Amino acid sequence: MAYNAEVRKLYSDQLEDIKNQGIFKEERAICAPQNSEIEVEFPIGSEQKRVINMCANNYLGLSSHPEVIKAAHEGLDVRGYGMSSVRFICGTQDIHKELEKKLTEFLGTEDTILFPSCMDANAGVFEAILTDQDVMIADRLVHASIIDGMRLCKAQNDSFKHSDMKHLEEKLQLHQNKRLRMIITDGAFSMDGDLAKLDKIAELAEKYNAMVFVDDSHASGYIGRTGRGTQEHFGVLGKIDIITTTLGKALGGASGGCVSGRKEIVEMCRQKARPYLFSNTVAPVIVEGALRVLDIISRSTERRDKLEENSTFWRKGLTDAGFIIKEGETAIVPVMLFNAKLSQDVARDLYAEGIYAVGFFFPVVPKGQARIRTQLSAAHERHHLEKALTAFIKVGKKYDILGKTKQEIIDKYGM
Repeated sequence: MAYNAEVRKLYSDQLEDIKNQGIFKEERAICAPQNSEIEVEFPIGSEQKRVINMCANNYLGLSSHPEVIKAAHEGLDVRGYGMSSVRFICGTQDIHKELEKKLTEFLGTEDTILFPSCMDANAGVFEAILTDQDVMIADRLVHASIIDGMRLCKAQNDSFKHSDMKHLEEKLQLHQNKRLRMIITDGAFSMDGDLAKLDKIAELAEKYNAMVFVDDSHASGYIGRTGRGTQEHFGVLGKIDIITTTLGKALGGASGGCVSGRKEIVEMCRQKARPYLFSNTVAPVIVEGALRVLDIISRSTERRDKLEENSTFWRKGLTDAGFIIKEGETAIVPVMLFNAKLSQDVARDLYAEGIYAVGFFFPVVPKGQARIRTQLSAAHERHHLEKALTAFIKVGKKYDILGKTKQEIIDKYGM
């Protein structure tokens, strides 16, 4: 059917319904480099407002670090703006191979292959290495990009309850007749901020002859004693078969991702992974910036240590104030509100207080699990967090949610 007045009205009515529910996602524009304080237009076209940023993936505060920017400028001057090609034609520069080698050393794996993003890495890896004789057994809270990648693969799709090792073992027992079994999990779960039990997962994988896949995007750079991710945190370096991660969060905050792991698997991705074969190469400016990031975090753990201190302060402050937060060991601290409209209202009022944080609700999180996902950064100073905490408490009092149970909040605002 052509796009006529009837079709236009259909979509217009749907959008109007979203607005009437109070959950319409208005675009906002950041008019400054990514940092602990930013200039924002919200909504777009309104007067710019300087706010404290509490929702970026800029965990190590490197998105606007002068060394990283300088390296990116050098990459632009020496290597050019873009490659105008995919990797296997004429899109591979020597610096791409250098970055892959450095990521391999950093992650403690055998080989690494770059992708335009971790979403592309997750979209390409499963189809490239699994067949309809295999099974994928995924934690039920894995990232949406993993789910999309699994859908593109012909292997059987199964799941286990979130971080439930007994249930995972039952699924591994069930699928012993498959050619290959792959356990799939996030390292740090992006919405809840908790860590996968990688030590237990590795034990089960060895017991039942299974492979392990971990998306460590929200952990690479700051989880673990030297920031090498959840595998370092749980003492299983070298025992994870496939790691995907991103350069778009702690490792610089631009874009780009990778598959790192067993050399045969990486080579299979090089031969067959469609996002690698059919997407332009990561731009030279990003590669040079990422190389400098790895140099910075390899010199010292100062930034990850500061981030850990900030996260501890923030979790304690929110808990003592009476908010319900998700327990965890990461820089992701969800403030649970349970009601979608309430999450939007709280975010709007926080913005008025000079705090930039976004409400999350279905379908980004399950129904009845709406929240404000706060994220800490090494770029935050204590005065930023103290001001943010004061604003959260003020808004929390306004909506009478401090010290309230989950059921009391649901009774007042619904799900």
